[in-house]
Amino acid sequence: MVSRAEVAERSQGPASVASRTSRSRHHHHRGRSHQGGLAQAPLNEFPFFTQSGDVEIVIACDGQEKKYLLHRFTLAQFSGFFEASNGEDWSRTQVVPHTRPDHALSAIGEESLQVSATPAAAQSTLINGPRRRWRYELDWESFEDNDDEPTLAQKTPEGALFSPSQPPPPPYQAEPQRRPRPQPAHTSFFRSMANLALSHHGGPASQSTAQFPVTPDPVLTNPLLRDYDNLFRIFYNYPPLLNATNIASAYSECKALLALADLYDALPVVGSRIDHHLLRFSSRLFKQIAKYPPSYLKLGYLARSRTIFSEALTHVVGQWPAALPYIRSPDPSGGGYEVPQSVIDLIEDKVDELEELKLRVETKLFRLTLTTSRGERVNPVNDYLGWLAMSLWRQWLAENTTPEVKGILKNLSSSSRPGSANTGSHTQSGRPSFGAAGGAGGGQTATAMAIQPPPTVNTGRIFRMIGSTNQEAFLPRDELKRFLKLQPPGHPSSSAVYTRDNLRRFERKIDEIKNVAQDLVKPLTRNCLELDLRSLSDGQGGGLGYLTCMKCEEGDIPWEI
Repeated sequence: MVSRAEVAERSQGPASVASRTSRSRHHHHRGRSHQGGLAQAPLNEFPFFTQSGDVEIVIACDGQEKKYLLHRFTLAQFSGFFEASNGEDWSRTQVVPHTRPDHALSAIGEESLQVSATPAAAQSTLINGPRRRWRYELDWESFEDNDDEPTLAQKTPEGALFSPSQPPPPPYQAEPQRRPRPQPAHTSFFRSMANLALSHHGGPASQSTAQFPVTPDPVLTNPLLRDYDNLFRIFYNYPPLLNATNIASAYSECKALLALADLYDALPVVGSRIDHHLLRFSSRLFKQIAKYPPSYLKLGYLARSRTIFSEALTHVVGQWPAALPYIRSPDPSGGGYEVPQSVIDLIEDKVDELEELKLRVETKLFRLTLTTSRGERVNPVNDYLGWLAMSLWRQWLAENTTPEVKGILKNLSSSSRPGSANTGSHTQSGRPSFGAAGGAGGGQTATAMAIQPPPTVNTGRIFRMIGSTNQEAFLPRDELKRFLKLQPPGHPSSSAVYTRDNLRRFERKIDEIKNVAQDLVKPLTRNCLELDLRSLSDGQGGGLGYLTCMKCEEGDIPWEI
């Protein structure tokens, strides 16, 4: 008689045999899944969507070529150019019949499962029937020298180069890392312990193989091919391949990519990527903007970057009108890139606001005065040293905030062109002599000289000096000492005001004026930049030479947020 326990043991078999059998089955299934027909299937990923792509794009330049097989829906979603050109009016499509791939397996495992090895995209296309196909190529035939670069032109598809049954030649890629074969249990255990020890010590071997740098495609060394590749990478949510170490090179690459995106009406999706990439440079970016504000103003507007645009706008307003030739192209034919008129209007509005603020502050500075202990304004009677301090302050402020006064009478002979028809020239007697062509030319010359605007004064540097915490930035002690030692002309015997006691009192009066003036200019000397002015040479912002108090508010942004 056999007990139930013995029957159970016989039915189950030895434990080692059962575990070995299950492990061998699992091992066989895993090897077949990784080495079967799926591993040999053509790739259906960027830049070749062999199973589902319907738009062929061929970029050829300087003997190099880059091919793409993308989706019409994705291109039309992010680019107005592809949305319009793939329509019924412009479309040159070809119907491609779908054939079943030769490598597809009908079923794996038991017949009851019926698990198809054909990818899902291929299954859907097989069910839906034939699909349409588009083709684009760079139009070098209609390219002219005055054009910046050729554009994509739609061509009639020929043949079945990218049909599912015949995949395209693979692009240059780094050799894919093969999946390691399963190792015995004891080997895997010791290897995992070794990796754990390395990661504990922080060695470089603890990094994942996915973090290793990928070998770049040598074809992308061509700037035009690189820009198109970055454009399509952004469409498929891949990061663009831009310089991440040299900000000057990154600016050039971003500028070219934005120009290409503007050409294909894809600025909204590309601009955000450019903004994210450039802001990673942090303080280096803000220093570069301070060097070239007009260039970054254009780039910030194209990229719709509020941070870059606002930073550059503050610099441009402080330097205005020095930046006008770099923003508005002097070419009447429209050559070169110009910012929209709305940006120029915004700059002029900010400049007007700055001038009004400067006028209010200058008025307060000129009205600044000292009082005696009884609250009276100083004058030569009640406080002679205080009155001298106020006179010196106002004279210094007027000299540094107003243009230099030039004489009205000028020597016209020095400004006449050599070899001209004696128009407006002077004889030795001092009288002007006119030729047969009359004094019309002389009148035009005199009028042109008379209407020349006076040279502008850089008051930004003066206001920064007044707002500086350094008391010796202007009107230093030596200058005050020389001022007190002056004697009225024609009265050399008059007693001088200079004494050590008067010098100390005079310095206290000037310091009192400086402290009040420092508070008055604070609205002008505030910093609205992301750039830290302490990183400059003087640490006060004087190295810029202009004011940075105008800020671009949210309502001032010249595009829809």
